[in-house]
Amino acid sequence: MPKKRTLPYILLGLIHSNHQLSGYQMMQEFKHEISDFWTASHSQIYPELQRMTDDDWIAPVTSPFNVDTKRNQTFYQLTATGEQVLEDWLREPLTTTNDDLFPLKLFFIDDQQSDLLKPLIAQQLQLSTDRRDYLLGRMATVFPTEAEIQATMAII
Repeated sequence: MPKKRTLPYILLGLIHSNHQLSGYQMMQEFKHEISDFWTASHSQIYPELQRMTDDDWIAPVTSPFNVDTKRNQTFYQLTATGEQVLEDWLREPLTTTNDDLFPLKLFFIDDQQSDLLKPLIAQQLQLSTDRRDYLLGRMATVFPTEAEIQATMAII
């Protein structure tokens, strides 16, 4: 089963957080903010913006508020559909196959009182605990005694 594309949700989150953004500004956000979590190039972002416009998730706007620019840029804002798509994505539970999305989702929850925050953190904590328990079990299977651990450490 193909993995769900993440880039559109990141773009929705960026636009939501900033109310309106141009493609250039989104590139700057990737360069300065999102690169800690995810990377994308302009050759990925611009076609995705077109798909999102076609799907009515975002809409181009002609007169962005409080933006000082000398370039002829297209700015985007979320539509009602885009707001709902972003909300649905943020509510999707984390699993072992998508737990890498935790920092991204956390980044886009900008309200400390959001009802999304506690479940997201609880899911990540459970996934981390499950992973730790699995690894401890593997360690006990592979290295059942302290002597075997020490022998392996001596080799390393």
